[in-house]
Amino acid sequence: MINLKKLYLPILIISLIIILFLFSNKIPLNGIFSEKKPDLKNLGYLPVIIPTIKYGFAIDTFSIEENIIKNGDIIGNILNRNGINSQIVHKIMQDNQHIFKPSNFRVGEKYTLFKSMDKKNLEYLVYEPNVYHYYVFNFLDSFSIKKIERPLIKKIKSTSGIIKSSIWNAMAEKGSSPELISKLEDALQWSIDFYHLQKGEKFKIVYEGHYIDGKEIGAGLVLAARYEMEKNTINAIYYSKPAFKGYYDLEGRPLNKGFLRSPLRFSRISSYFNTSRLHPILRRVRPHFGTDYAAPHGTPIMSVGNGVVLEARYSGGNGNYVKIKHDKLHTTQYLHMSRFGPGIRSGVQVQQGQTIGFVGSTGLATGPHVCFRFWKNGQQVNHLRLSFPPPAPLPKSEISSFNKEKEDIIALLK
Repeated sequence: MINLKKLYLPILIISLIIILFLFSNKIPLNGIFSEKKPDLKNLGYLPVIIPTIKYGFAIDTFSIEENIIKNGDIIGNILNRNGINSQIVHKIMQDNQHIFKPSNFRVGEKYTLFKSMDKKNLEYLVYEPNVYHYYVFNFLDSFSIKKIERPLIKKIKSTSGIIKSSIWNAMAEKGSSPELISKLEDALQWSIDFYHLQKGEKFKIVYEGHYIDGKEIGAGLVLAARYEMEKNTINAIYYSKPAFKGYYDLEGRPLNKGFLRSPLRFSRISSYFNTSRLHPILRRVRPHFGTDYAAPHGTPIMSVGNGVVLEARYSGGNGNYVKIKHDKLHTTQYLHMSRFGPGIRSGVQVQQGQTIGFVGSTGLATGPHVCFRFWKNGQQVNHLRLSFPPPAPLPKSEISSFNKEKEDIIALLK
C-alpha cells in the first residue's frame, strides 16, 4: 500500500520548481505570462543624467560666467564686484601668496565665475593662465587658492621638410606651431645662419609632443635635429646631464660657440655692415658699422652672449640702446629700442638669449628695427663674417653616457 506521507514532500518540491520556472519566464504560457519585458517608464524608472564636468566641478549645478581679463582688471576688484568683501580678499591673498600673486592675473587670459544657481553668491573663481594648469579660488568651503596641474603626457614625435623660402614657411606648411619653430631655432642657432638659407636644403626634427586629455597642446624639448646643406650636414643632439645639458654634434662637441648669430628671431636683415652707405635720413654717405634687423614693433631683443651691461640709456640718434661687454675681446650694442627689458640697467649680468629690450624706432630710424653692432679688440666689425674657434668637447668621462642618449634618439633622425 502506497504511503502518501512519504510522497508528500517530493510532490511539494517538484511543484515549487515548476512555479519558479513559470514566474521566471523560462516556460512562457500564452494567455497567462507575456514574453514582453515590462516598461520601466511605467514603473517609475528615472533616466540617469551624466553631469558635465569642468575644472573638477559638475558645472550643471552652478550659474557660470566666463570672462576675459581686460586692461585695468584687478583680481581684488573683480571679487569685490561679485560680493566678496575686501577683508576676505586680503586674507585669501595673504594666506596664499606662495601659490598665487595678483600680478600673475594678466590681460587677455580667461577666468570663470561659479555662482549659486540663483546667481546671488560667488562660490568659486577659476583662473586659467594656460592649458597646463589653472587656479581655483574657493569661497564656499574655505577661503583658499589651489593650483591644479593638468596631467601631461609626452610623446616622441618627428617632422621634416624642404626649404623653399624660409624655415618658418617650411615648418608652417607641415602644421608645426610657432612654439616648435622657435625651439628648432634654439637648437641650431649657433650653427645655422637663418637669414641665408638655400632652396632645397632639408631638415628633420625629433621632439616631445605635449598631450592633455588626448589632445596635442604644445611642443616640449627638441631632442635632436638635422639640417642638410649642399656641402655640410649639421646634427644637434640634446644631452640631458644637468652639468652639461645642451646641444652637441655627433662627436660630443657643444654647438654653443659663444655667440648667437642674431639678436632677434624670425626677422630679416634690412641693411648690412657697410662703410660707404647712404644714410636713409641724413641723405649723405655715412659708414654703417652694424647690421639692421627689421621686425615688428615690440619684438623681444636678445643678448647674443653672456656678459655685463655697460650702458642702458637714451642717446640722440641711437635712441634707447643697450651695450654689453662679453669678455676681454668682445662687446655688442643694440640700438633704437622702444624700451628696455625687465631689470636691464648698467652693471647687471645678462645671459645668452635673455631679453634685454624690445624693437622700436627711437632715435634716427625710419621704421621698427634693431641696429646690432659688434666690437672685437675695440674695433667695430661685421659679425656675419666672424668665425669663432670650435668649443671644447665633452670630457672623456661623459662620452659613454652621451653616446647612450645619442643612440636612443639618432635612429629617429634617419
